[in-house]
Amino acid sequence: MRVANLKGRLVVVTGDPGHEIAHDVEKASGGRFGPDPQGVYQDWDAFTAWAATAGWEKGSPFSADDLDSPVPAPRQVFAIGLNYSEHAAEAGYDAPTTTPPVFTKFPSCITGPRADIEIPQGGHVDWEVELVVVIGRHALRVSAGDAFHFVAGYSVGQDISERVLQMAATPPQFSMGKSLPGFGPVGPWLVTLDELADPDDLELGCAINGEPVQLGRTSNLIFSVPALVATLSASTPLLPGDVIFTGTPSGVGIGRDPQRWLADGDVLTSHVEGIGELRNRMVAATPSTT
Repeated sequence: MRVANLKGRLVVVTGDPGHEIAHDVEKASGGRFGPDPQGVYQDWDAFTAWAATAGWEKGSPFSADDLDSPVPAPRQVFAIGLNYSEHAAEAGYDAPTTTPPVFTKFPSCITGPRADIEIPQGGHVDWEVELVVVIGRHALRVSAGDAFHFVAGYSVGQDISERVLQMAATPPQFSMGKSLPGFGPVGPWLVTLDELADPDDLELGCAINGEPVQLGRTSNLIFSVPALVATLSASTPLLPGDVIFTGTPSGVGIGRDPQRWLADGDVLTSHVEGIGELRNRMVAATPSTT
């Protein structure tokens, strides 16, 4: 099942790529479920049970430009650093072996799959394509073996990073540099795990103006999705609708020689196999008049 946010309303998407149809959940359920895309995660079990028997005969074509994040207002956004060995190497770190490095992105950075992203003046804005996990059930001290039971589904994400701000303090202030407005695009929709042949092995990558810059597979994650859910929930409750950015493969701008940054007008496309694509355009920030 593909669950999306169409102009602020909860929809289920059916149809083949390029011919998708959106079904308004509030209307299809006769009001059993409301229109709020974020609110559905609070009632995820009832929603998925209803959706499994819904007919989905009626629906409407839509423009991908009208999609917003399928998780527009998560209460918690976790992010994992150095979760691919080659990315750890390009960043100048040893790959973690015992526990994943965890930081947060502020929820206010979440934006949609076609949103423009503003580049601050004087910044070095970098790209990091990631598999995004959305939590569907309250999870506290769950085992890796049970972790998928607590996952609502997957989406595509970009951990956009402003490296000047990130490196301005010692140690680096990851959350600040990665939480500017729009620095967390997620979409185009959430895909439930039953739609994926192997939820542990998906291709992911991104391109700038059509030029590939990252390509990897989630099977190369140092800490798998079940391991991340188990590790995080061992310390803090994971709440329905929470988001986990699982880490990025190699190929980011800061690891290149010479280093490369996103520029005004660049179009960043990001994909995860079996889920879909983000397409975000970079725009220069308007100079302050104060």
